Amino acid sequence: MTISDTQGNSITLTDAAVKRVKTLMGASDKPVLGLRVGVTTMGCNGHSYVVEYADAQKPLEDIIKQDGVTIFVDPLAMMYIFGSTMDYVEDGMQSSFVFDNPNETGRCGCGESFSVG
Repeated sequence: MTISDTQGNSITLTDAAVKRVKTLMGASDKPVLGLRVGVTTMGCNGHSYVVEYADAQKPLEDIIKQDGVTIFVDPLAMMYIFGSTMDYVEDGMQSSFVFDNPNETGRCGCGESFSVG
């Protein structure tokens, strides 16, 4: 387990992402410690980001504390997302967390999945 502050994080959150995490945590119908970020195998490019509530810490997770929020990074996702910036974007009729990931080598046209080299 690594506990990071804003320096040297495995991922960094933008101000918009921090604000959205705080909103989501406040809207949860049960107590949560933060959000968990992971990667799943799916989509036309092989991988997709997963963001979910975290009500407990799992073994070997990287813990990021930034501006009053806590993000747990799934250890199996670390090699895919290390060095990424997590943003929150509202655009027209959709809103979502968006990742600027320096490890991506490709992304599908709809933006739902990505690949790494």
